[in-house]
Amino acid sequence: MRFLEIIDMYPELNVTIKAWELKEAIEHCVKMTCKELEQKETDTDTETYSSPDQVAKILNVSKSTLWRWAKQNYLVPIEVGGKRRYRMSDIKKILEGKKPIK
Repeated sequence: MRFLEIIDMYPELNVTIKAWELKEAIEHCVKMTCKELEQKETDTDTETYSSPDQVAKILNVSKSTLWRWAKQNYLVPIEVGGKRRYRMSDIKKILEGKKPIK
C-alpha cells in the first residue's frame, strides 16, 4: 500500500519520522515539482502541428475557409511529408483575436 493511500484511509494516524527523513522527503518533493515545472515549460515551448480537419474543428470553420485563409495569407499551412499542417501557435493567435504573423 502506498503512503498516500494510507493517509487517505487513516487521516488521523500519527506518524513518527526522523528529522533527516523529513528533510529528504521535502527535498524529493521540491526536486520532483521543479522537474514537472521544467517539463511543462518545455512542452509549451514545443511547436505542434495540426491537420486541416483538426484545425477546422478547433476554429469551427470549414476546410474551404482554411483554403481561402491560406490564399489571403491569413492562416498559411506548411507542407510536412506532402501533407498540410498548421502551426498550433498560429491557431492560438486566431483564438486570441490576433492575426498570425507570417
